[in-house]
Amino acid sequence: MAFIKGTSGNVKGRKVGIPDRRTELRELLKPHAPALLKICVELALSGDIGAMKLCLDRITPAIKPTAETISIPMPAGSLADQGKAILEAASTGIISLDEARGLTEILTGQIKLLEFSDMESRIAALEKLN
Repeated sequence: MAFIKGTSGNVKGRKVGIPDRRTELRELLKPHAPALLKICVELALSGDIGAMKLCLDRITPAIKPTAETISIPMPAGSLADQGKAILEAASTGIISLDEARGLTEILTGQIKLLEFSDMESRIAALEKLN
């Protein structure tokens, strides 16, 4: 029997007051947290890469994208020329790779809009002929 999308087998949902399994596990680990943390730090200091990653992920905040505007010289030529300008700006360090990726996505969106507009005008011209 196939499942119906968006429909749960439990119409009433989870009963109020039933704890999540993850919450139960956290409660079991809480008394041991200082000892576990000490062991994890010791492993990280002794060279355990997994422990190092765990420690660093917890103490280093995630890098969030900025909303600052960027400006690079863009040629007035074709979209391919503009894509090349983005690539050159990224390869010389004028903009970051993430910024280049974002600009390339914008350029790709522009290409799709131009293709759609061209297709729309061609269909209109064909409809006039008939």
